[in-house]
Amino acid sequence: MSGTLYGVGLGPGDPDLMTLRAARLIGSAKVVAFPTLEGGDSFARSIAAHLIADSADEIAMDIPMTVERAPAQKAYDAGAAKIAARLEAGDDVVVLCEGDPFFYGSFMYLFARLADRFRTEIVPGVTSVTACAARARSPLVARNERLTVLPGPLPEDELRARIEGAESVAIMKVGRHLRKIRGVIEDLGLVDKATYIERASLPEEVVLPLADAPPKAPYFSMILLAKGNDPWL
Repeated sequence: MSGTLYGVGLGPGDPDLMTLRAARLIGSAKVVAFPTLEGGDSFARSIAAHLIADSADEIAMDIPMTVERAPAQKAYDAGAAKIAARLEAGDDVVVLCEGDPFFYGSFMYLFARLADRFRTEIVPGVTSVTACAARARSPLVARNERLTVLPGPLPEDELRARIEGAESVAIMKVGRHLRKIRGVIEDLGLVDKATYIERASLPEEVVLPLADAPPKAPYFSMILLAKGNDPWL
């Protein structure tokens, strides 16, 4: 009988924000897989390192961070093949994923390659959006309001149009797009309603009004924009 594939959400970075189910599965796993930045360390593994057994086999998937999708797809193909071999041998495989596996999560690429062949379970995790809202002490939505989640790499015109038509906005993957995003928000006259957060829940966390944000942002950064007036009242 084939093993079970587990896509396990780890939350935004603080190990204390992992669910009990995630911790239990990782602690008992014989095979653990995780993405790494090509040639670098794995943020996902660092979150769960204290739970991984010394005897566990590890499958590291080097994922190139390039605009071109082909190199990353090739890396996921290779990772899926290694995971499939262990599943076919009857081993369960726990795949570590920052945040939530199905919310901009890397696990969905493995899911697309393996879920139709193997029993698969998804363990949700605390998302970066909810973690950033908590750390910024900024309620996201209330009553019948809508939350719009936007990726920072969107073209400037589309970003402006979507923010204009939204009520509460979370802009993810800010990174090298910070200047463009800040310019759009300034043009819309909404800077005073925007909060900048980077590396939420980690020791190096930064939470600032967007007006005071640094000129450069890491990949793990976000802007929360509450356009309403005290929407939680």
